[in-house]
Amino acid sequence: MVNLENTLDEETLFIVSQTFKALSDPTRIKILHLLSKGQKSVNEIAVQLEMLQSTVSHQLRFLKNLRLVKYRREGTSMIYSCDDEHVMGVLKQIIDHARHH
Repeated sequence: MVNLENTLDEETLFIVSQTFKALSDPTRIKILHLLSKGQKSVNEIAVQLEMLQSTVSHQLRFLKNLRLVKYRREGTSMIYSCDDEHVMGVLKQIIDHARHH
């Protein structure tokens, strides 16, 4: 008999795989790392990471769909911040791990 406590349901598997997909892209890692330091507008992210605003917006949309970032409107700007402290903790641990090798 299969122990159901040790199996993962399809929704959990999908969310986990999509989260790892998000963390597998260098651009998304840069954006998440920058947002871990504080909230930023799309323009601020683009300037600080030397990227096109369209590239940043595309990646933020991907991260927002996974609920890794959230945004609020401030005038005509969208201000983004981290929305999942669990994933940010994992990202920080991986960065710390990479820096110690």
